[in-house]
Amino acid sequence: MELVERKEEVHWLWKHFLVSQRRICGLMGVAEASCRYVSRRNDAGLRERLVEAAREKPRWGYRRLQLQLEAKGMHVNHKKVYRVYREAGLLIRRKRRKRLVRAGVARRAVRAANQEWALDFVHDAAESGRKFRVLSVIDVYTRECLALEVETSFASRRVTRELEKIVAERGVPEAIRCDNGPEFTSRHFLAWGLERKIELVHIEPGRPVQNAHVESFHGKLRDECLNASWFANLFEARAKIAAWKEEYNEERPHSSLGYRTPAAFAASLARCGKGATLENPAANAGFSLSHNASNRNVFSEEGFTRSNVV
Repeated sequence: MELVERKEEVHWLWKHFLVSQRRICGLMGVAEASCRYVSRRNDAGLRERLVEAAREKPRWGYRRLQLQLEAKGMHVNHKKVYRVYREAGLLIRRKRRKRLVRAGVARRAVRAANQEWALDFVHDAAESGRKFRVLSVIDVYTRECLALEVETSFASRRVTRELEKIVAERGVPEAIRCDNGPEFTSRHFLAWGLERKIELVHIEPGRPVQNAHVESFHGKLRDECLNASWFANLFEARAKIAAWKEEYNEERPHSSLGYRTPAAFAASLARCGKGATLENPAANAGFSLSHNASNRNVFSEEGFTRSNVV
């Protein structure tokens, strides 16, 4: 408690209780001379000028108001300005931004297709300057791109409509990993996940690395498609991005899949039966995936499988 507040408490106690001022000052740790001191300063002029300046600029703080007073020839110490500013009740109360807090949880190993999907958005613009967003959905295990939808905006109902199309084709995933955007935290999206019995895993705010698979995918999409293409309009953007999606799934070798395409890897899983897991596909690439020759046979020697490499 500051001295000013303690002096106010002393005056209040002395006024309401039959106790000497000396006794109260001793209990509160305030010097009697300080408590009995009456200031002779007169801040009426400064107060009046501050109030006038605050009426002209109601959202300015005391420092800007002090600069305005100095521009008019009134030079006052900033501490005095702040004291009078507070006593006049001009203090601006700024609303603190509410920050979403989510507890981090250990990420479980992904062992099969449809166990976890990852969702996120990437942004770009057409030649006309019209901005658009791309909703990307990938299967974390098979690395397949399940959707690349292009729109100028996405409401949560639009997102769930696209997810329903994928569910009708592939079945319901066990979990969906996404960030904390309004599309993924709306009541409609949360109710949809609850109705479908899908675990919605929201990453911690400011931690995109917790959704690393889709972030890595966006790097490839940006480098090979968005930065390499010129979109005259939204329809052309949809056509080119859809063509790249097919190329990514059917033609582009993926390093973490032993340089097989996601479609080929998913097909090999399907031949093994539902819920099957494969040996780490990177071990069958035919060459080292690391620049370090000592790590060439790390998967075959230690018997790692894709189920325990995340």
